[in-house]
Amino acid sequence: MEHYNVKLDTFEGPLDLLLHLINRLEIDIYDIPVAEITEQYLLYIHAMNELQLDIASEYLVMAATLLAIKSKMLLPKQEEELIDEEMDFELEEDPREELMRRLIEYRKYKEAAQDLKLLEEERGQIFTKPPSDLSEYSKEIKTDYQSLDVSLYDMLGAFQKLLRRKKLQKPLATTITRQEIPIETRMEEIIKELHGFKGKKRFTDLFPYSEKNHIVVTFLAILELMKKNVILIEQENNFSDIFISSLEGS
Repeated sequence: MEHYNVKLDTFEGPLDLLLHLINRLEIDIYDIPVAEITEQYLLYIHAMNELQLDIASEYLVMAATLLAIKSKMLLPKQEEELIDEEMDFELEEDPREELMRRLIEYRKYKEAAQDLKLLEEERGQIFTKPPSDLSEYSKEIKTDYQSLDVSLYDMLGAFQKLLRRKKLQKPLATTITRQEIPIETRMEEIIKELHGFKGKKRFTDLFPYSEKNHIVVTFLAILELMKKNVILIEQENNFSDIFISSLEGS
C-alpha cells in the first residue's frame, strides 16, 4: 500500500517554528528554557511523523542542536570544570547564546518582510500615469485692477448670505416642481446676461428668483463657469460684495 506524503508549509523553517513556540509559550527570547522548548519542538516533529508529513532535514538538524544544548546545560558543573581543566580551555559562553542570536536576527528579518509586504499591498492600490502637458488649458488673465483672490470658501460664504437674505425677504419654496433647470442652460443664461450688461454685475443680482431649485442651480452654474475660466470674480476687500463679469472672447 502506497502512502500519500504531504508537505506542510505552515512554517518557513526551524527558526520560524521556534519563534512560533516562543511566542505561544510567552518565553523570554533572551532566557530560553531549553528543556521546555526542546520538548515542544520534538512534539511537533513527532506529530508530523505520525501524520506522514514530509519534514525537511533542517528541522532534524535543529532538533539535534536543541538536544545538544540541553545535554550541555544538564552537564554537572564539576564535571564540566574537570573537562575544561584537562583540555586547558577557557570557560565557554552560554550554550544558548548562538541560538538566541540566530532567533533575534531571524525575527528582525521576519518583521521587516511583513512591513515590506504591507507596503507592497498599499502600493498595489496606487495607480499612476505619465505627466500630462496642461499648458494649453492655462489662460493668462490680464486686468487693470487689483483685487483679492476669490476662493471657493468666499463663494460659499456669499451663497450663505444670499440664502439668509432670500429667506428673510420671502420663505424659500420647498415644494418639488416638475420643471428642472439644467446647469448648462443656466450657464448660457448667465453668460448672455453678463454680455448684455457690459460690466461688472453684483453676485446677488444673478439670483432674481426665490425658488430654492433656481438658486442652487444658479450657484452651481457660476462655479462651473469659474472652473472653465469663462467669468471673472472680483472682491475688493475681505467680506465685501463679490462682482462677476465675463472675460473677453468668452
